[in-house]
Amino acid sequence: MPQNIHITADAIIFYKYNKMLKVLLIKRKNEPFKNRYAFPGGFVDNGEVVIEACQRELKEETGLKIDIDDLRFINYYDQPDRDPRGRTITFAYAAIIAEEKLIKGSDDAETAEWVDIKDIKNLAFDHRAILKDALEVINQLCPK
Repeated sequence: MPQNIHITADAIIFYKYNKMLKVLLIKRKNEPFKNRYAFPGGFVDNGEVVIEACQRELKEETGLKIDIDDLRFINYYDQPDRDPRGRTITFAYAAIIAEEKLIKGSDDAETAEWVDIKDIKNLAFDHRAILKDALEVINQLCPK
């Protein structure tokens, strides 16, 4: 049976300083998961390539611009119930930057902030699983 499927892209951006590892999170302005932390991301527009949507959403929600060549594909996430708004498949991309950049929540983000990964507690959607996968990729790119 045909179904409406939405496609989203999420950006998992890390900043590593000495032994500290921070990740960029936004606090959601809207439901679902209003006021909960999530990765910057959102819906892919018609005619848009997924990685370009990831780059666009990151800039819209945080002001941070990452070159497409620096975004590494992590995985896609397609559990049917991952988004209460309906069937949504997300594609996750990660990057690690050399210095902490100034960011500001905008668009769908109430706030944006760098959070030490040790302090992350309750993420929206299935972002905890996405974080785990992104950490594995980043650790391969930048061993401790």
